[in-house]
Amino acid sequence: MLSIFAIPSALTYYLGRMVNNQKHGWSVWGTMCILFVAGAIVCWSAEAAGNPIAHSIGVDAAGGNMEGKEVRFGIFNTALFATITTDASCGAVNAMHDSFTPMGGFVPLFNIELGEIVFGGVGSGLYGMILFVVLAVFIAGLMVGRTPEYLGKKIESYDVKVAAIAILLMAFSILGFSGWAVLTPWGQAGTNNAGPHGLTEILYAFSSCTGNNGSAFAGLTATPTNNDPHYNITLAFATLIGRYGMMIPVMALAGSLARKKLVASGAGTFPVSGTLFIILLIGTILLVGALTFLPALTLTPILEHFLMLNGKLF
Repeated sequence: MLSIFAIPSALTYYLGRMVNNQKHGWSVWGTMCILFVAGAIVCWSAEAAGNPIAHSIGVDAAGGNMEGKEVRFGIFNTALFATITTDASCGAVNAMHDSFTPMGGFVPLFNIELGEIVFGGVGSGLYGMILFVVLAVFIAGLMVGRTPEYLGKKIESYDVKVAAIAILLMAFSILGFSGWAVLTPWGQAGTNNAGPHGLTEILYAFSSCTGNNGSAFAGLTATPTNNDPHYNITLAFATLIGRYGMMIPVMALAGSLARKKLVASGAGTFPVSGTLFIILLIGTILLVGALTFLPALTLTPILEHFLMLNGKLF
């Protein structure tokens, strides 16, 4: 687990060295760390609380949800591993995410849908976070009524557009393919569960492939008994869009920033380090993630959680 985070964590320090602003690198690292810890706590809390229906019949009297988990790892290490491997694009699992409680499964799903920017994917976590940094700086510029700047480079409409395109490409792939699968017989045939849990299986599959994660919810059968190729083909296209489609606007943003001349910082320049910047960056990440995926998440783990509290399982 430490090794999975070692390189992407070091890249934030490298960022600070390269732009001659070490505080900025530490602020980006701090943002990632806060989001990681919050996700791990939510996942662990949900799994430790277990299923109230199982509580009522004494199935998990020892405490917590152990379904799909190995006893040698236990609940905390399982929740921690699930959080880490979906913050990064590792794809390894040490338990069946399909057996997690609804909110326990919500965390790895949401981690991937944010773009695996919390320390991040293989070679891609940092540039995914930089997209959100550009958006955060742009929002800060709107607040103070002046052209936003990032590390001495003015952020203009082109930069914001390409950053938005990269984020929208991921949303288009995940939500578009998931919506298609839900409405078709081949999509419904692959689910192992009914209701919101079955929809979570579909959403997780396209989220994982788009995010280049590789983990599965362990409930969806991508090749049903009739060997229908639809899932194989659509999941392959989701991987193509998520891995290579996003690189094009990111490289366009890099080229745009490289061409710009440095401008001197002034009294109105928003600092890209410190507590205020971290709060704004976290807010931007959660706001964009909420606006993009909250409707789908409301119909999947969140709905299933409230149905579970009312005694209904899937």
